[in-house]
Amino acid sequence: MTTVLIVDDQPLQRLGFRMLLESTPGFEVVGEAGHGTDAVRQVAALRPDVALMDVRMPGMDGIEATRRIVANGGRSRVLVLTTFDLDEYAHAALRAGASGFLLKDAQPEELLAGIRAVASGDAVIAPALTRRLLDTYAHRLPGHRPGEGAGGAENPRLRALTEREHEILVAIGRGWTNGEIAERLVLSESTVKTHVGRVLAKIGARDRVQAVILAYDLGLARPN
Repeated sequence: MTTVLIVDDQPLQRLGFRMLLESTPGFEVVGEAGHGTDAVRQVAALRPDVALMDVRMPGMDGIEATRRIVANGGRSRVLVLTTFDLDEYAHAALRAGASGFLLKDAQPEELLAGIRAVASGDAVIAPALTRRLLDTYAHRLPGHRPGEGAGGAENPRLRALTEREHEILVAIGRGWTNGEIAERLVLSESTVKTHVGRVLAKIGARDRVQAVILAYDLGLARPN
């Protein structure tokens, strides 16, 4: 059973999410919150698998709520909901520690699959969206040549990587799927999956989203 806290300042939006989740086997709505402050409190008390987080809310917004939830170090993961004209907010939320984001006009099955993915420890941003998001805001990242950001190869988080794992991190940063990595590096997908898991563990990333952001921060990947 995947437990979910719904966070949105619009009652009708919360109702719609609740109806969808409660009508789908395998999901349980453990609570609702209308603003960030209440979301942080309820996550600490209810420890849901996933907090389904709106971005723009009165008082504490979803970005700050995400930052505080992640900082508290609990098991709950945050899935941010946004719209195309709010990519900037989604980018900030990912940096705050969200495990991914979906658009509010996503199909019901996409939302359900996204919640499951986040609950299982994966990220839910499709590679194409990852590329678009980071390409759009790459100018806000430190200006440096690939490999020179934040210490480049000297960065402590990179020292433990083998040469192959370094290649995998660069590929993740470019938004490649496991299948694309396997094809381009001539590996099996199962081997790639193993490498990805090791890379995430060594660099201290919760999921691929954080790995992508780290790769950009360190200059390992830049927009094409």
